[in-house]
Amino acid sequence: MINKIGLIGAMNEEIELLIQAMTGVKETKKAGITYREGLFQGKEVVVCRSGVGKVNAAVCTQILIDQFGVNAVLFTGVAGALDPELNIGDIVISTACMQHDMDVRALGFPRGVIPYEEVSTFAADPELIKLADAASRELFDGRTKQGLVLSGDQFVASRELVAELFHDLGGSCTEMEGAAVAQVCSMNSVPFVVIRSMSDKADGSAHVNFAEFTKQASENSHRIIEHMVRSI
Repeated sequence: MINKIGLIGAMNEEIELLIQAMTGVKETKKAGITYREGLFQGKEVVVCRSGVGKVNAAVCTQILIDQFGVNAVLFTGVAGALDPELNIGDIVISTACMQHDMDVRALGFPRGVIPYEEVSTFAADPELIKLADAASRELFDGRTKQGLVLSGDQFVASRELVAELFHDLGGSCTEMEGAAVAQVCSMNSVPFVVIRSMSDKADGSAHVNFAEFTKQASENSHRIIEHMVRSI
């Protein structure tokens, strides 16, 4: 049974609406990250901004589990679309996450495979996927996909790399934190799901799209999280 939920975003825009809607907030700082405990939609939550990148996301997630005792993690925010059918504002719900910049092909490992580990693609929790899918279809019908979320410590802005990540790895979208959250949750047997709203097409046009659409995309993700937490 889920009784305490960790809600993570990488940037302020991705969590500020959550914070505004919380009650009974208590703040704790750990490893440079501010954790806000309180109630959201009548449920116990801990909301935090991880910061950008996989290391920040991994540290943040482990602290949520160890210190705050969350037993489910929802990651919300924006991403770049890889699937050409996705448009700005569309939603991707993670079926699984993988690190696209884990690249040890020189030693014979397929791209994305973590050497000597049993698992490199981390599956999201089926029940959380169902909740996210139901929420997003109610709110954004026809603009939602389930798919593989690819993460890497780089902002993808090349049409060539987009095509590679879509065709070779089967990614639906790309961002910089989800696979780290997924791996930490998997290692700790904590259910998770990543919900991303497309802020750009990851094709080199982000300088035009990103600032303009990040706010709207963050609002879309927030509405789904709100709906989901209410249903848990």
